[in-house]
Amino acid sequence: MVNQLFKAYKSAFSNLQPTIWILSISMFINRSGNMVLLFTSLYLTRDLHFSFRTAGLIMSCYGIGSVFGSFTGGWLTDRRGHFSIMFWSLIVSGSILFLLIPAKDPIHIGAIIFSYAFFSDMFRPANSSAIASYSSVENRTRSFSMVRLATNLGFSLGPAAGGFIAMIFGYHWLFVLDGLTSFAAAFLLYLYLPRQSKEEKQKINSRIRTKGSSAYRDMAYLVFIFLVALYGTSFFQLFASVPQYFSKVCQYSEGTIGILLALNGFIVVVVEMPLIAFLEGRNQTFRYIIYGVICLPVAFFILQFGEGLLIWSIFYTLMITLSEVFAMPFMLNYALSRPAKERQGEYAALYAIAYGISNIGAPILGLYIADQFGFHAMFNFFIVLSIGIAIGFWLLGKNKNAHYRH
Repeated sequence: MVNQLFKAYKSAFSNLQPTIWILSISMFINRSGNMVLLFTSLYLTRDLHFSFRTAGLIMSCYGIGSVFGSFTGGWLTDRRGHFSIMFWSLIVSGSILFLLIPAKDPIHIGAIIFSYAFFSDMFRPANSSAIASYSSVENRTRSFSMVRLATNLGFSLGPAAGGFIAMIFGYHWLFVLDGLTSFAAAFLLYLYLPRQSKEEKQKINSRIRTKGSSAYRDMAYLVFIFLVALYGTSFFQLFASVPQYFSKVCQYSEGTIGILLALNGFIVVVVEMPLIAFLEGRNQTFRYIIYGVICLPVAFFILQFGEGLLIWSIFYTLMITLSEVFAMPFMLNYALSRPAKERQGEYAALYAIAYGISNIGAPILGLYIADQFGFHAMFNFFIVLSIGIAIGFWLLGKNKNAHYRH
């Protein structure tokens, strides 16, 4: 049994290009310190004593910045190449985080978070384009999952450490550590990631100027993006409202909340790569996405039923993680496998914008419903919404125009 598990893991990680490992290590370094989105909501309500509604509005600035940053990053990636966009995204966004330390006014904090998200999320379409460029069609889903594994490995360490750092030293140290890890990730990319030549960039620009399939005229893809945005709005309650539920209703400490969030990343690290290696190549993209979406209402029902007991919070984390493991790798593979190479930045930008919209909607919608009607009403709302999303993906999967073009 142990030998079979070892062989499954070895097979899952085999035949991946060295550049995918570089991107993965860089993401691990960056995400190990990426605690801003996880703990800023608690920082705003606990340290600065803002209301749920004010905190939700401020956190929505992240989503607005993410939308504009993703669009800009995708546009620039198709014209300038992925390396420079990723490098400067990390440097500038890391620098902006230090501005959060002295900020106390809601407007100033909102502006800083918007700026941070704008430059930070320019990275996402560039990174997706880089993964697609350095992988083959046969191992593309595993390549995406490898980078996600590194992201979640960092994510499993970061929140666990971040919860205790916030509790012992204060939230400001989270901003410092996040900024420093962004610089470290940029330095690694600078040392080891190949650059595109001027000739390659000119060829890409030449192809873009010719008529081609635009993401903004691909109606099936736009429906897909709409459903992804709704999925993200539901899934991101993991960061937007559920930590508040854990804190206010369950009375968990920052350390306990951090460990629960870290458990999400740990499960992804253990499960996703061998699972994707097993499923990859079966051409059942929409089926696996639907499996992931169906996990969402189950997760919210567990919180509804659990009445704040820690064991049920752990089961919730397990189920929300299974949603992520099934849905997200195949969503991203679909987004990057559908377009021609010269349009990958554009398609990746729209995909990132979907999650930017989610980051706007998740805190506003989740915290507003919780504030006005209570957390149980919020859970019921997202149970119904998630079922509707699953039906939407099922209908889209039956549409012949929705399947891969390339």
